Amino acid sequence: MEFDKNKIDQKLVFMNTCLNKLRKLQSINKDEFIDDFTKVDSAKYLLQVSIEAMLDISSHLIARNRWGKPKDNKDHFQILADNGVIDIKDVAVYFNMAKFRNRIVHMYFNISDEMIYDIVQNNIVDFERFIGCIANTLGNSTADL
Repeated sequence: MEFDKNKIDQKLVFMNTCLNKLRKLQSINKDEFIDDFTKVDSAKYLLQVSIEAMLDISSHLIARNRWGKPKDNKDHFQILADNGVIDIKDVAVYFNMAKFRNRIVHMYFNISDEMIYDIVQNNIVDFERFIGCIANTLGNSTADL
């Protein structure tokens, strides 16, 4: 498989750094989290840039390996699954994450502070799974990141 190891490693390290910050926010109780806009806004930003890193990694692998031209964000993840990089069952999960990122960036819909709290509490594992799949596919250990 073709890829720029430094570029992918940088993105994975960046994602891990964001996830470590999200884990700190995860430990805050709901009322304190929601009452402090800096916590909510920090979480939104960390989620957004982590999802962007996922898309960047996907785009890089697809382009370097000439696996086609993704039509949309879902196609990015479908192509990775078709080539054994991620599990097919995760395509819908990652696509929903990309749609959520678009909602944040383009303010398509109002995203409640409660929704952000819920995502921080329950969905960090989705990022971890993506990082693990990429690291395993590329021969890295997530401990190396």
